[in-house]
Amino acid sequence: MDQDFSVTASAGTFRPPGPGTLDFPHQWTAGGVSVQADFTGAHLLHLAVAGCVLNDLYREAATLGIDLDGVRVAAGGRFDPDTWQSTGIEYTVELASKAPVAELHHLLRMVDAEAEIPRALRAGATVRRAG
Repeated sequence: MDQDFSVTASAGTFRPPGPGTLDFPHQWTAGGVSVQADFTGAHLLHLAVAGCVLNDLYREAATLGIDLDGVRVAAGGRFDPDTWQSTGIEYTVELASKAPVAELHHLLRMVDAEAEIPRALRAGATVRRAG
């Protein structure tokens, strides 16, 4: 199985209109966040990355005094069909802002280094059933 389990989380000017999205309230965006994802474990894992990055972009932008008009984070990856081990997760970011490009690049580097879910996955996490 060579399926790509891609998801998208969007806010502000990047929120897609119409059906096929699930909307969530969000403390840093008036209109909330729209999610486009199927409901499988693989999609949810990738959504954790996309959601965390989107969240941290808004949080860190506020700290830096950068106004973001919109954010779109797409994340996806594949899994080994025999073991279901992830072959890796990649994400892309689109930003709508009037801030200087250098400030936006700084924001992206900062969030890539600090976002909690990507950091936890990069470090490896033990997962076990309790009880």
